[in-house]
Amino acid sequence: MTIQKSIEQKKERTYMERMYMRVDEVMKALSVSESYAYKLIRKLNKELAKTGCVTIPGRIDRKFFYEHFYGTQNCERRD
Repeated sequence: MTIQKSIEQKKERTYMERMYMRVDEVMKALSVSESYAYKLIRKLNKELAKTGCVTIPGRIDRKFFYEHFYGTQNCERRD
């Protein structure tokens, strides 16, 4: 594998990590347990799937998450 290809793959992974939230991020954002975070991710992914979006088990689209819980696409809470 060339260095250039390795750099491109790393950029792709970084983009995917920013685009999707994993269970640990959901746990931290909502202060919930791991099992409840997985339950929420499954529920939100079902909603996304109904709209025709492709979902990834154990991950949730970051924008959809923040829109659903905070009414914003932004990663900051509205207190």
